[in-house]
Amino acid sequence: MISWARFRIDSPDLAAFGKRRLEGRIAYLATIRKDGSPRVHPVSPLIVDDRLFLYMEPTSPKGHDLRRDPRYMLHCGVEDSEGGQGEFFVRGEALEVTDKKTREEVFEYAEQVGFSPEERYVLFEFGISEAMSTLYDEVGPQRTRWKPRSS
Repeated sequence: MISWARFRIDSPDLAAFGKRRLEGRIAYLATIRKDGSPRVHPVSPLIVDDRLFLYMEPTSPKGHDLRRDPRYMLHCGVEDSEGGQGEFFVRGEALEVTDKKTREEVFEYAEQVGFSPEERYVLFEFGISEAMSTLYDEVGPQRTRWKPRSS
């Protein structure tokens, strides 16, 4: 799994932009239903120790989707029909976090930023296989894309 840390090292400006557009805001998570169709969920991402996380209820359809097929796409909300402060998305694969130490660290951070997760919540970490921003100006959309270099 490629973490936010690797993304940040490879593309620091795009990662900083993405963090501003995702953290402390509502974003939209797309998952894949059992029948292969997409499902979209409003979510509140957290970037903790250079890792991208999401909490969810244990009965959440998004959790069921991710356990069955870990592929996802996460897209920031925009302020208006003009693209607001720009768009940002990441895609990759998610993995459920059961490690007690990681869960405690993310829980502490979440509380510091004003989010109060319940103990019952499920936690997923999101690996990144691609990220992209789109900024709009008088010339038109300006896109920046990142994909990891082949090892």
